[in-house]
Amino acid sequence: MNLSLQKITIGTAARTLVRGCDNAVLSTGQTDNGWPYGSLVMTACDYEGRPIMLLSDLAEHSKNLKQDTRVSLVFDATDGLEDRLTGARVTVMGRAAVTNELVNRRRYLARHPSAAAYADFDDFNFYTLEVIKVHQVAGFGRIDWIPGADFLYQNSSFGEFAAIEVQIVENFKDRSLDMKLLCSGITLAGIDDDWEFTGVDPEGCDLRAGGRVGRLKFNKPVNDVVGVLDALKNLAGGTSIDWAKLT
Repeated sequence: MNLSLQKITIGTAARTLVRGCDNAVLSTGQTDNGWPYGSLVMTACDYEGRPIMLLSDLAEHSKNLKQDTRVSLVFDATDGLEDRLTGARVTVMGRAAVTNELVNRRRYLARHPSAAAYADFDDFNFYTLEVIKVHQVAGFGRIDWIPGADFLYQNSSFGEFAAIEVQIVENFKDRSLDMKLLCSGITLAGIDDDWEFTGVDPEGCDLRAGGRVGRLKFNKPVNDVVGVLDALKNLAGGTSIDWAKLT
């Protein structure tokens, strides 16, 4: 396999895993002694695949970040496996910085609606990562280091895609039957749950049903509303959704 193609493929696999998780273990260096400090945080992703977090200024992580912005985030997709060491997990390493991008705020709160209760407090900030490198373990003996540039999804039309995302998410609201048809066509586990779209990116859709999250991965990247609907049609197969009402 061509080396550059192999890197892109590995990077895509790691990014897909990260996009599919809504939480990670964040590790920062303690300000008083430099010891690594790790704890659970909730996450979303921007369109490129960078993790987004919401942290209180009172949190240990925020105190640590004032002295050293280097962090690592461990995303674990091994839950439910008999031998979890055979499952995939990804560590994203980089530098955390406060983000004031409205699209990052919107994507995070859509992924974690309960966070809206405190997101506007003066001592809370959204953070994203300048991804430096990524470590992926896809199972025994399947281990790779990935440069940050090979992990991120590269595209130039994200400004337009923000409007597309809002349109698709809004159009599927209050369409519980369509969501059940869509999920059944894709054989998503738990099709009886009340799945809702929380986000759309060029590579797929994020869903939530109560405390569960799901991910619909497109067969190929898309860049407009027609592309998103076509991708969903392909995934859903012959279901009887009235797609015309969703445009």
